Amino acid sequence: MQMRIALIQMDSVVGDLAHNAQTILARAVAAAKIGAQIAVTPELSLVGYPPRDLLLRSGFTDACAAATNELAKRLQHGGAGDLAVTVGLPWHFDNRSLPISNACAVLRGGKIERVYAKRLLPHYDVFDEARYFAHGSETVIIDVAGEKVGILVCEDFWQGADVGESGGYQTDPLTQTVQAGARVIIVPSASPFFLEKQSRRIDLLARAAAAHKVSIASINAVGANDDFVFDGGSCIIHPDGTGSFAKRFAEESIVVDCAATSKRPANMPLDEELAHAMTSAIRGYVGKTGHHGVLLGLSGGIDSALVAALAVAALGAKNVRGVSMPGPFSSEESRTDAMDSANRLGMNPPDVLSINDAYKMMGANISPSAKIDGVTDENLQSRLRGLTLMTLSNATGALVLSTGNKSEFAVGYATLYGDMCGGMAPLGDLLKTQVFSVARWLNANPSALGFSSPPIPSSSLNKPPSAELRPNQTDQDSLPEYSVLDQIISGWVDDEKSVEEIVRTTGLDRVLVARWTSAIDRAQYKRNQAPMIPKLSARAFGPGRRMPLAMRFRLVDDSSAV
Repeated sequence: MQMRIALIQMDSVVGDLAHNAQTILARAVAAAKIGAQIAVTPELSLVGYPPRDLLLRSGFTDACAAATNELAKRLQHGGAGDLAVTVGLPWHFDNRSLPISNACAVLRGGKIERVYAKRLLPHYDVFDEARYFAHGSETVIIDVAGEKVGILVCEDFWQGADVGESGGYQTDPLTQTVQAGARVIIVPSASPFFLEKQSRRIDLLARAAAAHKVSIASINAVGANDDFVFDGGSCIIHPDGTGSFAKRFAEESIVVDCAATSKRPANMPLDEELAHAMTSAIRGYVGKTGHHGVLLGLSGGIDSALVAALAVAALGAKNVRGVSMPGPFSSEESRTDAMDSANRLGMNPPDVLSINDAYKMMGANISPSAKIDGVTDENLQSRLRGLTLMTLSNATGALVLSTGNKSEFAVGYATLYGDMCGGMAPLGDLLKTQVFSVARWLNANPSALGFSSPPIPSSSLNKPPSAELRPNQTDQDSLPEYSVLDQIISGWVDDEKSVEEIVRTTGLDRVLVARWTSAIDRAQYKRNQAPMIPKLSARAFGPGRRMPLAMRFRLVDDSSAV
């Protein structure tokens, strides 16, 4: 095959049609200058993914059509020549039951040459495309340098298999497109990241290429929009399993002969995947919302140390502000560790804003009306810290990063309007055992995120986790060991297993499992008010896990364990 193809792996900004169109134009013209004959951009590249209810706003799809027509003209006059460029956008088909389709337009010769409508619309996990889009029904094949190139959009190829779903679809667009004569298949996608998904994607591409004896080009988005992280990893796979591969977690355009081959890259270590995904999430959310940097409570613990390191890797040390908020039970070791964390990261020393005076005043004011002790006393301290951070956020325009992790959010070991304050929780889909694992990996591989030396204090890694809200407190005063708790959370949340199934597969005590699965269900009201959580796993807290608040369903009577 002589066709030369450009895979334009780009980070679209949702709704910024002008910016996204300019990116496509610049990348496409550059590709044309080095001989590309077709340039492929990700799914909904013109509007960004996911556009959600922006698609319902009056005039939006008309603006998309106008921007695409204008882009076609600019490509012709800007030096793209006869290059075919695919652009993802919502498109109106008058003969469809719904007003718009998730479409891929082919721009060539100064006009929109063809438009393909996505045929399979995912309706699981974080996806709800049937809310917005009509199903397409037609196969589209275009000619590029004498090659027959078929177009599929994301789910048309993956059919849920990349995320372990059956999809339940009655048609197979890939087979239909090959049967119609396509020898090369392009698959523009906006496939959100979760752990180990890229390896599964490449396996699926390789099997399909071999089965159908075609080359398949998968073009994925990169960057982050809201809770979605995109890891790129675009590639062309040939029937023999070889191909060409773009980087992950980076904007990149690769221009290759369609028949060019190289070996499949080694799988990225899981901790490295997670570190890059969280860094991308922070960079994307802060940059696209226009905040003036971030701030976080720097307690000296492992969670805040890791969040600070990821934020510095994403934004630079000058854009990350740490705040130490000692209270009546804060240890000197924790204050020292917070300072050490900031020093290792090149940040300014953390602001030291004690909550002691406010704690005494609030206790004195409230005590005539209610008893301030136990959990109430602990939550008061946490909420004073949340108040401090949010006030600084108002004053500076910096986004507050919550340092809570998935284990804490799962069982409600977090305080509403306290440590749950913030606009984003980078660790919110990371179990506590994973927090330690990623932190240790980062200290062993600091250059992977741009550090010259280990960024996490060893004391933060090695001391028992503690909220320090009462004397000599540790997390395990209230919770099982995290190695145990995380097995329960994984079974109940990620795998939707029953209590009995978790007991059988883990060997854990049934009363313990029943107690903590019940706690997970009861804490749903907190998670509904949590900061935005980037999706890192197959089953993250957020839009993909919509559990009811007032709910009593249990398969067995475990009331004695609660």
